[in-house]
Amino acid sequence: MHAKDILIDGFSRIQEEVHAAVEGLGPDDLNHQPTPGANSVSWLIWHLTRVQDDHMADAFGLDQVWLTQDWEKRFALDLPARDTGYGHSPAKVAKVRVDSADLLTGYYDAVHAQSLGVLRELAAKDLERVVDDNWDPPVTLGVRLVSVLSDDLQHVGQAAYLRGLRQSA
Repeated sequence: MHAKDILIDGFSRIQEEVHAAVEGLGPDDLNHQPTPGANSVSWLIWHLTRVQDDHMADAFGLDQVWLTQDWEKRFALDLPARDTGYGHSPAKVAKVRVDSADLLTGYYDAVHAQSLGVLRELAAKDLERVVDDNWDPPVTLGVRLVSVLSDDLQHVGQAAYLRGLRQSA
């Protein structure tokens, strides 16, 4: 198995878990914050998708799906266009509200399609390319991809946990 196949499998698992975390949830469950300032399922799925969209676009020299496919307009959030949710205050977390799970999965699926497109073209040597020299050591494409996988899997796990809490209440 090649590294790109492992990465494709990992990103595909995120997609499966995103769908499982939101499927059948209505706006009240999606937007529920278990305590004031806590993340909601909506925020977690939106954020993990924004991170993947932003980081993959940057690493591969692409435009963000959020902007090119009008997801920013469909979500209509009162946030800056390139906001990914990183460092959000409780007030900003509360601004990420959606009316349907389909909006979240639609955006995720569009980002996933772009991600798979570039992952399928990867060669092993590509993983060594430096994509961010603001760190010591500089961040390679391989490290960035694993970072996105890790962040997204953590957040989708949190969303699944919140779903379970809400459904057991």
